[in-house]
Amino acid sequence: MLTPQRSLLKVIVLGDSGVGKTSLMNKYVYNKFSQQYKATIGADFVTKELQIDDKLVTLQIWDTAGQERFHSLGVSFYRGADCCILVYDVNIHKTFETLQTWHQDFLRQADPINPELFPFVLLGNKVDIDGGNSRAVSEKVARDWCDSRGNIPYFETSAKEGYNVHDAFLCVAQTALAAEHRDQDIYFQRIPTTVSETEERRGGCAC
Repeated sequence: MLTPQRSLLKVIVLGDSGVGKTSLMNKYVYNKFSQQYKATIGADFVTKELQIDDKLVTLQIWDTAGQERFHSLGVSFYRGADCCILVYDVNIHKTFETLQTWHQDFLRQADPINPELFPFVLLGNKVDIDGGNSRAVSEKVARDWCDSRGNIPYFETSAKEGYNVHDAFLCVAQTALAAEHRDQDIYFQRIPTTVSETEERRGGCAC
């Protein structure tokens, strides 16, 4: 019997303070939700194992502080990330407006090989509040934002109700895996496949 392949994926969760980043992670990993708000200091991470097709995947999910004074710490946490989750509160327009800054800062500090192709997933959180009557950002506006940045996957979520949380993180894992396979294909395409090809590039002798 074949042993399933294993893959470790590093996921960064970004967004303004109070949008529910920690709550989403705790709901997904521990199936717990707390009404009490406690700001994240610096960064912390949790892990979750799941199976996708024939591969065992360990998600290492990094929860980062949303306060501006912690932004300078980004470079030490972002490097080596396989996917970035952007989170905003659908009831507070300012948290949506700052998504572009989070998006740009991540690409600048993480410095991925292919910034145009790096996988992001956007979560519009807290859709449960006030039955949707307090909503400040429409789904269409959010999807248009995603479409203009390379068709970023978008989910509307509620950490409190658990709405779309598992589906969102499953998409994160699948998106990161697909990007990993794409980057590996690009890498191997650059490696000479035959001795003769190597000789040609070196100008003759392969020794």
